[in-house]
Amino acid sequence: FLVMSWIKTGKCTVGIRGLIPWIFVTNVMLILYCFTENTCPLSLEKSNSKGPSQAPTSNCSPKTNIMFMKTHKTASSTILNILFRFGEKHKLKFAFPDKRNDFFYPSPFQASLVKDYRPGGCYNIVCNHMRFNHQEVAKLLPPDAAYITILRDPVDLFESSFHYYHKIVPLTWAIGGDNKLAEFLKNPQAFYSPEAVNSFYLKNMLSFDFGFDNNLKADDPQVTRHIHYLSEQFHFVLIAEYFEESLILLKDLLCWSTEDILYFKLNARKSSSVSQLDPELRAKALQWNGADWKLYQHFNASFWARVEAYGRERMNRDIQELRRRNNEMRTKCIDGGGAVEAQNIQDQHFLPWQPLGEKSILGYNLRKDIEPKFRKTCEKMLTPEIQYMSDLGVSLWVTKLWGWFKDIIY
Repeated sequence: FLVMSWIKTGKCTVGIRGLIPWIFVTNVMLILYCFTENTCPLSLEKSNSKGPSQAPTSNCSPKTNIMFMKTHKTASSTILNILFRFGEKHKLKFAFPDKRNDFFYPSPFQASLVKDYRPGGCYNIVCNHMRFNHQEVAKLLPPDAAYITILRDPVDLFESSFHYYHKIVPLTWAIGGDNKLAEFLKNPQAFYSPEAVNSFYLKNMLSFDFGFDNNLKADDPQVTRHIHYLSEQFHFVLIAEYFEESLILLKDLLCWSTEDILYFKLNARKSSSVSQLDPELRAKALQWNGADWKLYQHFNASFWARVEAYGRERMNRDIQELRRRNNEMRTKCIDGGGAVEAQNIQDQHFLPWQPLGEKSILGYNLRKDIEPKFRKTCEKMLTPEIQYMSDLGVSLWVTKLWGWFKDIIY
């Protein structure tokens, strides 16, 4: 009766008209939510209570939103330590994996693999090993994030990767002789299959890390398209062979200070474990990793164009300053001034992860008489990836279980 009376008096029409704006606003909000529920829409630059240290120039602001695509065997662990220290110092938000130190590599990256991920959640730094998937990574970071990565000469990378991983690639177990790498390169097809377990470690590994088919030949048009795609996605590609120049250019890109890029070389191998490849074997390794070589050549050229734009004299001055500051920290922090073999590392907290069946990765001993004001910085600069992630509160029980198992079986 009341409803009928309301309609007859015309109040229904007025009421409906009053609801229209609210209905419109609600629909717009629902549409916007559908577009943004899986995307980080806002910059986190101003959300931190403690801002970044001042950069050497006043015409830019230090960047804190960073995606570092951590490639394998490319000095990327040293970059990771720099990012860990910067992020921790400035209370930035890391997108960390859960229960392990990588994002379920070698599976393609998914945003849901991030610890405590919620659609629309924003992070400052993504930097752990993954198989790159830009669409998923972009869900985590503000639009102004700097995308960076690092490459290494594919021949040297292949040699390092073969040494480090061949024991977990079953097809290589049948290789005889003392120089397994040389035997592999003489006839790689005999010990390689694209479908075999962990085969991706031994062919065009850079291409694989970036999410591409690592079995493409260098002259395949897809390789050129992949290179163009990466050129569009990444703001800067470091080159491992020119590590100091790379850091100076990175500092310039991010508007950081020299203090922010101080480093000790982490995860280096002892020289006796490095296979010396003669010109013939290097040529074979280059041909075997042809797609990676094409990728490397492209970004090496763009790297040196960037160095020229920066200025050679300016670059030399900045490198000398970086070396001076690094040497100061080496004297302050490292017992004996240099790296030692794994069995000579006194504190397990500074023992790097070792490849299966051997201890070939060098580490450091912390000086016992460090000045108190430098102790924390020295400790962090010497801390390997696994221990640093644990220090930052990441649960790594899967990684640690594998580490315990590999030490038991060998």
